[in-house]
Amino acid sequence: MSQSSPQLTQLQFEVHGRVQGVFFRAHTVSHAQKLGLVGWCANTARRTVVGEVQGPEDKVEEMKYWLGHVGSPASSITRLDVAKVGPIEALGFGEMSRRPNVP
Repeated sequence: MSQSSPQLTQLQFEVHGRVQGVFFRAHTVSHAQKLGLVGWCANTARRTVVGEVQGPEDKVEEMKYWLGHVGSPASSITRLDVAKVGPIEALGFGEMSRRPNVP
């Protein structure tokens, strides 16, 4: 019997609260890599962190929880907005990375 591959999915997010100047992006990259996810994250002019993660559905769900409830040790998350979540055919990124600030 062959096992089917896990369903790949994506999550686009924006995290609100005290998430800049507290190493939130570095911890996001590290946690995503630990889960085997790929994508990106960046600070915004609104003092939020935005990004996208892709990978197996169960790992993306773990990351979603982390983004909304855990974050970096010095962060204080007030809200997680999810802009897009859903299945994908293939990964669109080769790794998880930090991007330059976005508007």
